[in-house]
This record gives sequence, C-alpha cells and structure tokens, in this order.
Amino acid sequence: MHKPFRLTDRLRSFRFAFRGLLVMLRSQHNAWIHLLATAIVFAVAGFLGVSKLEWCCLVLAIVSVWTAEALNTAFEFLADVASPEFHPLVEQAKDVAAGAVLITAAGALVIGFLVLIPYFI
Repeated sequence: MHKPFRLTDRLRSFRFAFRGLLVMLRSQHNAWIHLLATAIVFAVAGFLGVSKLEWCCLVLAIVSVWTAEALNTAFEFLADVASPEFHPLVEQAKDVAAGAVLITAAGALVIGFLVLIPYFI
C-alpha cells in the first residue's frame, strides 16, 4: 500500500513545507514578532561571539517558539474549518494552543537572558 520512495516526491514535500511557512508568516502577526526577535537574537549573539553551547541553547529556544507558532497556526486553521460558527470549546482549544506559544516564548526569553545578559555585565 505504500508508495515507493522517490526523490521528486521528497523535494515536493519541501516545497509544501516552505509554502506552509509562508502561509504562517502572511497570516499570523505574531510570526512577524518571532521573526524580528529571531533576527535580533542572531545579530546580538553573533556580535557578542557566544560559544557553541550557547548557540545551541539559543537555537533550540528559537526553534521551539517557531514550532509552537506553526502548530498553533495549523490548529487554528483546522478549528475554523471544523467549527465555522463560534463555539466555546473551540475558543478554549485555541486559547490553550496560544498559551503553548506563550509558554515557549517565555522560556525562550529566559534562555536568551541567561545566555546574553552575562556578556553585558
């Protein structure tokens, strides 16, 4: 029942993934905030010359936020299709998904401070 492995199918899946990222960036205002924060952290960390381990911590924190935002966006799209009319449980589910983004963003902020602030002290 499985389709055979084909490189063209794998390359096409990358195209779909990049299209999804563009959809997220075009439709979610918070994604622009994440993009700005990502650029600032990369610029500051590069300027300060943080260690490889510190880079790993920063990258993991950033990737966590982007992953949470992407999943939240997908969840919101699916919830809107499943329940086009207002439903209190859908609202709660969306709020919980947004809360997951907030948790990861707060954690990333703490990691950013822990890594970068010592360079300024």
